[in-house]
Amino acid sequence: MPAHTITTTEALREIYAPAIERARLKSMPALDGHCRRFIEKSPFLCLSTQGPSGADVTPRGDHPGFIYVLSDTTIAIPDWPGNNRLDNLTNILANPRVGLLFLIPGVDESLRLNGSAVITIDPEIVDHWEANGKRPASALIVTIEEVFLHCAKALIRSRLWHDDYKIDRAELPTYGRMLKDQIDVATTVEDIEKAIAESYTNKLY
Repeated sequence: MPAHTITTTEALREIYAPAIERARLKSMPALDGHCRRFIEKSPFLCLSTQGPSGADVTPRGDHPGFIYVLSDTTIAIPDWPGNNRLDNLTNILANPRVGLLFLIPGVDESLRLNGSAVITIDPEIVDHWEANGKRPASALIVTIEEVFLHCAKALIRSRLWHDDYKIDRAELPTYGRMLKDQIDVATTVEDIEKAIAESYTNKLY
């Protein structure tokens, strides 16, 4: 273990000031109008899960409003095609606890939601989404335990919605080149990139 490692809550609290009152009080057990509006405007979220092999986080995105709000305490998230590793879905089968972080481009505040999830193939849920004649293979139904708005400090520091730290894509190798360097396959970089481009064009939904 590295030197000066914090191992107790008491030691951790010694190096931080107490939480301000509004930070303690803002946690809610259900969506209010502001949270609903935030979710309706969000085209992107990060989903975190915890399974037998450890923690994981995955991005989920679509048009604003792609999250289906079933009630003040329940939302549904479509599982559109991805890489079919199913890391988060298999984690949820072992441990239903999930954390969500919603972002809206141009808004520095974010929305945090914690709860428990189940995987459903119920047509009444899955048929809520349709794109190019296709529907998601499954959806997550998340029961909310805690939801609250998160302040803008991290996004202000990162200037996420500004051009300051935007780079020319050419500064990094292509996705196909990086994958080829990381995995031992006979496929050429050109074939990998062709397959990726085809999936982006024809398998987005």
